[in-house]
Amino acid sequence: MDVTIYHNPRCSKSRQTLQLLEENGVKPAIRLYLEDSPSAKELKEVISKLGITPRELLRKGEDAYKENQLSNKELTDAALVKAMVEFPKLIERPIVIKGDKAKLGRPPEQVLEIL
Repeated sequence: MDVTIYHNPRCSKSRQTLQLLEENGVKPAIRLYLEDSPSAKELKEVISKLGITPRELLRKGEDAYKENQLSNKELTDAALVKAMVEFPKLIERPIVIKGDKAKLGRPPEQVLEIL
């Protein structure tokens, strides 16, 4: 089973999701996305697998969200993806990917749907 988690060890939901995967016998590849930021191409693929828009993947409480005026509804999807690549803290987490499917671990139990 090829599973990857976009993980932030400082995030409780991310830690809970990783623990849940391990409790279910899954040893995921761990992508520390804050240190190893995804490319725009990778992020677009993840967004597609999640079945959401780039705006839905944004963490709106982050300083970078406010500082870069990302609430502006006229910004294109490409501009939002570019901002998440530049400031990976903006990416909602955790994201679990398996094949052509992905789920946000909010709540953590959601990721079990794709296993």
